[in-house]
Amino acid sequence: MTTTVTEINAFTGGRFGGNPAGVCLPPSKLSDADMQSIAAQMNLSETAFIFSEKDGFRIRWFTPKMEVKLCGHATLASAFFLWDSGLVTGNRITFHSLSGVLSADRNGDKISLNFPAKPSYTEDFHKEIKSTFGIKPIFTGKSEFDYLIEFADEAAIKNLKPDFKKIETIQARGIIVTARSASPDYDFVSRFFAPAVGVNEDPVTGSAHCTLAPYWSAKTGKTKMTGFQASERGGVVEVELKNGRVLLTGEAEKVRTLSVENGVVKF
Repeated sequence: MTTTVTEINAFTGGRFGGNPAGVCLPPSKLSDADMQSIAAQMNLSETAFIFSEKDGFRIRWFTPKMEVKLCGHATLASAFFLWDSGLVTGNRITFHSLSGVLSADRNGDKISLNFPAKPSYTEDFHKEIKSTFGIKPIFTGKSEFDYLIEFADEAAIKNLKPDFKKIETIQARGIIVTARSASPDYDFVSRFFAPAVGVNEDPVTGSAHCTLAPYWSAKTGKTKMTGFQASERGGVVEVELKNGRVLLTGEAEKVRTLSVENGVVKF
């Protein structure tokens, strides 16, 4: 079998920012083992596999280590890929996923994803967090997938030096850390650590904003906000709470296309 994987940077308009994702639309069905092998070789936070269906596309997301139930940046990359390649000409794409029906809408250079909200609920684990990060949090909570921690300010977020071995033992997909932004350009900043699924620090995490949006909306009273993920690459995610869902908006940029022959990625 010969197919291709296209690498696309999501939540950025440039080649060196945002979060790289692999996108593969295979010519025939792939086994779970084949998809996991390709994702491991790509060694990106996620590689998305999309399969045409009569009313849209089936989408599955694999980290280098396992399949996950929801991924924003690889969905944004997949929508960009389908429009950029001319496989879709309309302005809306429907995806069927392990998290239900998702949609992507195109508006100029921006793409908006309609995702489920994943609100967090207070959960007290201050001692564990202090031992992991060395500083006391303002808030600790848990969403369906992740722990959410608010720290005092943006400087605390940027200066964190996480102990990934400790984080890996926590029973969750990952840990979202956040604070109010010091810049008027953004409402909040965040970082995301997920060594348990094979991603020590994710550059820009769309699905984490499904938790961040309802959390910061409750604190600010806003339904539309802009978040900056303060990873080394960095990325911007515009969020809007609407009808119990979260709209995630950003840009994407194609990086390269790689061939896959007999399950082996040709770099």
